[in-house]
Amino acid sequence: MTKRDYYEVLEIQREAKTEEIKKAYRKLAFRYHPDKNPGDKESEEKFKEASEAYEILSDPEKRARYDRFGHAGVKGAGAGSGFNGFDFDLSDALRTFMEGFGGFGDIFGGGKRKSGPLRGQDLQLTLKLSLLDISQGVEKKINIQRMVTCETCGGTGAEDQNAIASCPECNGSGQIRQVSQSLFGQFVNIRPCSRCGGEGNIITKPCSDCRGQGRKKGTSTITVKVPPGVSSGNYLTIRGKGDVGPKGGPPGDVHIVFEEKKDEIFERHGDDILYILNISITQAVLGDEIEIPTLNGKAKLYIDPGSQSGKILRMRGKGIPHLHSSRRGDQLVRVVVWTPNKISRETKKLFKQLSEFKEIYPKV
Repeated sequence: MTKRDYYEVLEIQREAKTEEIKKAYRKLAFRYHPDKNPGDKESEEKFKEASEAYEILSDPEKRARYDRFGHAGVKGAGAGSGFNGFDFDLSDALRTFMEGFGGFGDIFGGGKRKSGPLRGQDLQLTLKLSLLDISQGVEKKINIQRMVTCETCGGTGAEDQNAIASCPECNGSGQIRQVSQSLFGQFVNIRPCSRCGGEGNIITKPCSDCRGQGRKKGTSTITVKVPPGVSSGNYLTIRGKGDVGPKGGPPGDVHIVFEEKKDEIFERHGDDILYILNISITQAVLGDEIEIPTLNGKAKLYIDPGSQSGKILRMRGKGIPHLHSSRRGDQLVRVVVWTPNKISRETKKLFKQLSEFKEIYPKV
């Protein structure tokens, strides 16, 4: 069977640096590793091919011979490491993989678990805001229920410092390393120590107040600075104000989710607000200057003579500020001409007189 060019196998240029070679092999090894493709012969062959190419190109001396003489230059070149350049089997490929990346943890995302106390849980709270709060920005103090550090033991979970000892199971590392042999080579499995929970230490005499947890339920007050222009669903993260971790672990965060309360006067449309203005028939016909509410107090609005019901007037810069910007939306005013349900005899008489004037009727 004709062998493919090693650079073609790893999908790299002939001028590739050592780090590029390793990166290319890592990508292919992850894709075609037998553990990820059980029973797939095609993937197994590609895994072996990639490993053979990496074995040659990662070694400067072998690579130089390959660049000069091709496959013939490296025939038997791997004898010292236990493989022949033309008889590279699966066990050789797995050994290359293990030597190159130190086990499955590196390439398959397992990694090493850091020893030490666990981080506390994040908390999520909903903060309801009025339209005025959103318009101006606001600072609010909130009391939250959370896990706090035990004052008795200072968060250690132990009665005193003498009650803390190195875990004899993992020798203080917080990890148990298991090495096993198989037909495919050496396999290394690293897991958290079950006795100390990965912390590396054990408590011989727990604190009587927190029962060895190093924390207990408590109440804290946090300050939330709400920027102008937020909307429902926006959130703010306050770092380090969540639950304290067990046995001195770092605290989690608090996520404040904003919820806008319904306003009795205005409707919000993005950064614009809408106000419904009811006017009389005479105001619509003759025009008027009216004082109306805004988010920043009262303001005067001029109604043009002959304004139609449904007309939209715009008050620029009277809306909600754009989030993290100095610009603001507008206040929209929808004019609604109000028609009375009941009128007096005198008023009815006047309307009948008005009905004689054709200019008050719509043009057809």
